[in-house]
Amino acid sequence: MKWSLIILICLVLGGQEKKPIEVAVIGFYNLENLYDTIDNPIVNDDEFTPNGGKHYSGDIYINKLFQLAFVLKDFGVQAHPRGAAIIGVAEIENDTVLNDLVNHFLLRNKKYKIIHFDSKDARGVDVGLLYQSDYFHPYFAKALEVALPGRSKEAYFTRDILYVKGKLSGEEIHLYVNHWPSRRGGEERSAPARAAAAKLCRDHADSIRRKNNTAKIIVMGDLNDNPTDHSIIETLGATGEVKKLHAGIFFNPWVQFYERGIGTLANKDVWGLFDQILISHSFFDSTAHNWRFIKAGIYHQPFMTENTGRYKGYPMRTWDGNHYRGGFSDHFPTFIVLKR
Repeated sequence: MKWSLIILICLVLGGQEKKPIEVAVIGFYNLENLYDTIDNPIVNDDEFTPNGGKHYSGDIYINKLFQLAFVLKDFGVQAHPRGAAIIGVAEIENDTVLNDLVNHFLLRNKKYKIIHFDSKDARGVDVGLLYQSDYFHPYFAKALEVALPGRSKEAYFTRDILYVKGKLSGEEIHLYVNHWPSRRGGEERSAPARAAAAKLCRDHADSIRRKNNTAKIIVMGDLNDNPTDHSIIETLGATGEVKKLHAGIFFNPWVQFYERGIGTLANKDVWGLFDQILISHSFFDSTAHNWRFIKAGIYHQPFMTENTGRYKGYPMRTWDGNHYRGGFSDHFPTFIVLKR
C-alpha cells in the first residue's frame, strides 16, 4: 500500500494509538546495504545482484534479514517490553526490503509498519521509518530533497531527508530521518554537501518552531559527521549542554559519548559517532504530563561485536570488500528513552 494512501486512510478514519504508553524508545540503525537481489537499471546496484562483484544471492539476502531481525527483536526491550516504538533506518534499497524485514518471523509480533519514499541517490539507497502503530500514529510524511552544492563532491543526487509528523501516545512529535552525504573524496571536500543537508533539516525544523516554539522535534540519522563537527554544532544548531538549550537549537546527548572516545563505527582504530538522535529543548519541560528525555544509549550486545582479529571490538559488519562476513552492520544502533 502506497504511503500517500495510508495517510488518506488515517485522516479519514481519525485513527488513534491503541495502547498509551508511559515509556518510549526511539532508535536509529544504519542497516549496511540492505538490498534485494534484483537489478534496478536506473541505479548503481549491480554489485548487489547474483552476477555482481559480491555475488549477492538469495541465501545471502535471507541471512542478512535474519541477522538484522535478530538485533531489532530485542532493541529497546530494556526500557519497554515491546522494544522500540519508532526506528529510523538508513541504507535500505526500497520498500520491498523493509516489508521483508518487518514481516520476518523474529519481528512479526511487533507489528511494525513502514514509511518510505524512493530518493534519487545514485546507489539506490534510502532512509525509512519503522513504527509500532499501537503507539505511534503518523498523519503526514514527506521526502525533503537535498540539493548538493557544486564542486563539493561527485555531482550525484544524495538521500532525501524523511520528515514525519504524528502522535506518540497522544502527543504530537516531528521526526526527521537523515543519511547525510558520505566523506568519500575526503572530509574537507565533502563537508559542503553535509552542510547542505544540515541546513535543509534546520530550515524545515525552524519553520515548525516559528509556528510553535515548544514543538517536540527529533532529528536522527547517520550524519557522516561527529557530534562536535561544524555541520552539527553550527549549521544544524546543536549543543551537548542542557544549560545552553533554547528554542532555536537541539540537544545532542552524543557529545559526551564522543568526548569519552565512545562511537558507533570504527575505521583504522579510530571511533566515530555518526549515528545520532537530537531533540528539541521542549523534551526537557517537566511542567506537564508530556514526553521528556531520560537517557541516550548505544546498543551493542556482545554478539554484534568482533571478538578476534584486526577488527576486534568493531561492529560485526556484513561485508569486508566483496567478502560476505555474515555480520549485522558496520554501525551500532543508537536510541533515546522518553518518559511521561
